[in-house]
Parts: sequence; structure tokens; C-alpha cells
Amino acid sequence: MKFQSQNKTKLTFIKSLERFLSTLHRFDELDMNLLFELTKDGSISVPALSKKLDINASVLYSRIKRLMKKKLIKKFTIVIDDSLLGIGVKASVGINRDPKFKDSIKKKLLETPEVVSISEVTGRFDMLIKVYAETLEVLHSIVIEKIGKIEGIQNTETFVELQRIDKDPVYLKK
Repeated sequence: MKFQSQNKTKLTFIKSLERFLSTLHRFDELDMNLLFELTKDGSISVPALSKKLDINASVLYSRIKRLMKKKLIKKFTIVIDDSLLGIGVKASVGINRDPKFKDSIKKKLLETPEVVSISEVTGRFDMLIKVYAETLEVLHSIVIEKIGKIEGIQNTETFVELQRIDKDPVYLKK
């Protein structure tokens, strides 16, 4: 009986793994090359990209539209140099909260302009938020005066970003 249960568990795992891998394989080499190039420069024109990838422009255009329809490409955007806007400090803040106040805390954090993202997480914190500020003093004020005073927040721990290096995900490697 135990042997059958183990085999069933293994079979379920294998089927789950096969489904996951088949999801990744729905996109061919052209799709991946297209994604790679667009992540490097989302403003590149279709004719320039078609020359770079040696693909007919109409084929490339239809591929881009298909990837957008499948929601693999969510949007085309820009990258801003935050320091030129006066943002000198970026920090992650771990938050422990009373579960009864989950929704009201999220609402208050969304109303706080310096909070740029909110994630619910596992581990020693209930939430991690990303906060942008002009200086350490301003960051301190935001965490103590704005975030720390939200009803239901039990405690916070702030992690100031000293240096950041972004890396392309492995699936975007050429």
C-alpha cells in the first residue's frame, strides 16, 4: 500500500514537472531572441529589430502582437535615473502586522507616496515594502512618522540599499 502511494506521489510530481516544462516550451527561439532584444532596448523600431534578428518585419510585428496577446509582454516602458529626480536613498522595510489590519495597512501604504512597492512574503516578516527617499533623514521620518504609526503595524526593520546590480533572468541569456 505504501509503495503505491509513493508511486502515485512520484507520478503526480512528474506530471506537474512536465506541465511546467511544456509551459516554458510554448515560446520558440525567435520569441526568446525577440524578448532578449526588447529588454535591452524597448524603443527599437520593428524595421531595425527585423534587420538585427534577420527576420521579415511583418513576421516580427505579428510575433510581438502574439506575445502581447499571450501577456508575456505586459507593457513597454522606460527606465528612469531616480538620482536625477532627487532620490538618494532606497530601502526595503520588513513589516510585522496584526492580521486583522491587513487590508487597511495595505490601503494606507498605497496612499504613502514614498512607498513604491508592497509584497506579502513568507519568513520573519509579513510584508516587505520598497521605499524611496531623498536622504537618510527623510527615510527615517517616513518609517517612523508615516509607516510606523499606521494602525496594526507591530514593528518594522529597515534595510538601506547600498549598491544595486541588476541581472537579466537566465531565460533571457543569448
